[in-house]
Amino acid sequence: MSWLEVRIEIREQQLEELEDQLLELGALAVTLTDSEDHPVLEPAVGETPLWPKLTVTGLFSRDASKESISESLSRMEFIQHASAIRFSTLEDQQWERSWMERFKTMRFGKNLWIVPSTTEKTDYPTDPDATIIHLDPGLAFGTGTHPTTALCLEWIDGEEFTGKTVIDYGCGSGILAIAAALKGAKIVYAIDNDPQAILATDENARRNKVSQQLSCALPGQELPRADIILANILAGPLIELAPKLTTRLKAGGKIVLSGIIEEQQGQVALAYAGLLDSAIDIETNDGWVRLCATNT
Repeated sequence: MSWLEVRIEIREQQLEELEDQLLELGALAVTLTDSEDHPVLEPAVGETPLWPKLTVTGLFSRDASKESISESLSRMEFIQHASAIRFSTLEDQQWERSWMERFKTMRFGKNLWIVPSTTEKTDYPTDPDATIIHLDPGLAFGTGTHPTTALCLEWIDGEEFTGKTVIDYGCGSGILAIAAALKGAKIVYAIDNDPQAILATDENARRNKVSQQLSCALPGQELPRADIILANILAGPLIELAPKLTTRLKAGGKIVLSGIIEEQQGQVALAYAGLLDSAIDIETNDGWVRLCATNT
């Protein structure tokens, strides 16, 4: 089955009127994308900021009338000419399968691998000592393809976890928690404020046969003191969480922070420098930063 798409570029203040009109015309969905280079990296809690200039896409059934849609939209004051309204056909496909075809086996560090369920035997890691995470893309963040996740996985690859207590704060898909468990952590507390992330982590833990080592929960529960704390979130939340996370870190324990763009690393390092007694180690990947420190 195919679908009819209509795209219009507008200013932020015109969105509500256009969205209402598209829905009234029978749009099955309305999506927004940035028309220019105005990234929204870290909105404050409760905010839903928009880009100054938007591309609005309305999705219609394939038998919808282009002429009728174009005529109705052209009557809107801010659409000066029908040529500003662009139509295209969207062919139906199995989106999850399409994504899976691009999600390949990946290695982090020397010995840590992510292997999707579609991996052919010829692409499977052959090292008998490899740590293998079985993972498919889901709704929650964290597949290893983002630099922040890669930075954390590379650190985990080189670290000793046997018998340790670990906190993964902002667990997303559970990828870091599962990696820690597979490397021998005694217990991993996987925390996220998104219920979908908790479900994804729980499912991925079962797939990797580490459910008994993971305790998945929303924020609010009392956490024990940990040998290792992993927090791959964003700079703002990391700064706010500094007092809470550092009080949960044992003497000699290590804390790993990521999800930080290079321009923000100083602010995050400062928030944790006064709470930890050691120097903070810094690694970067494609404009993103990982910080690591030891509580001595």
